[in-house]
Amino acid sequence: MATHLTEGQKAPAFTGKDQNGKKISLKDFIGQKLVLYFYPKDDTPGCTAQACNLRDNENLLKENGFAILGVSPDEVSSHKKFEAKYDLPFPLIADPTHSILEKYGVWGEKNLYGKIITGVLRTTFVIDEQGRIIKIFKRPDTKAHAEQILKALK
Repeated sequence: MATHLTEGQKAPAFTGKDQNGKKISLKDFIGQKLVLYFYPKDDTPGCTAQACNLRDNENLLKENGFAILGVSPDEVSSHKKFEAKYDLPFPLIADPTHSILEKYGVWGEKNLYGKIITGVLRTTFVIDEQGRIIKIFKRPDTKAHAEQILKALK
C-alpha cells in the first residue's frame, strides 16, 4: 500500500524530535521548500546511500531553495550515531510510534525478499513554501536522489 496523499494537497502537520532532541515541526519550514524523506532504518545500505547522496548534494539543493528533513522509526540515539558516522548536515526525526509515518501513509505492508512485512515504504515528499505537496517519489533512487528531485522540478 502506498501513500494516500496526492500532489497538490496540503502536507499533514507534524512535530517530532531530531537527533539532538530538538523539536521540529512542519511549520518551521514555511517559506522554504522542503525535501521530506521517509526511510526504513539508520545505517543500512539503501538508507545510507540515500542520506549520503542528499548530504553530498545539500549545497545544490540549498541553492535551489530546499531544506532536507529525514524521518524513520529509529530512536533519537540511533539517529545521533547515524548523523555522526556519516556527517549528515540535516535533521533526522525519530518516529518510533509511527505517528508521522502513518499521517503520510508510508507505514504499511511491503515485500522484502519475498516476505511480507510491515515497515516504512521509502517515500519522499517535496513540499513548497506554503506547505503543499508538489512532488511525491514513491520509490526514490537512493544513489541519485538529489539529482532525481532537481530534474523532476526543473
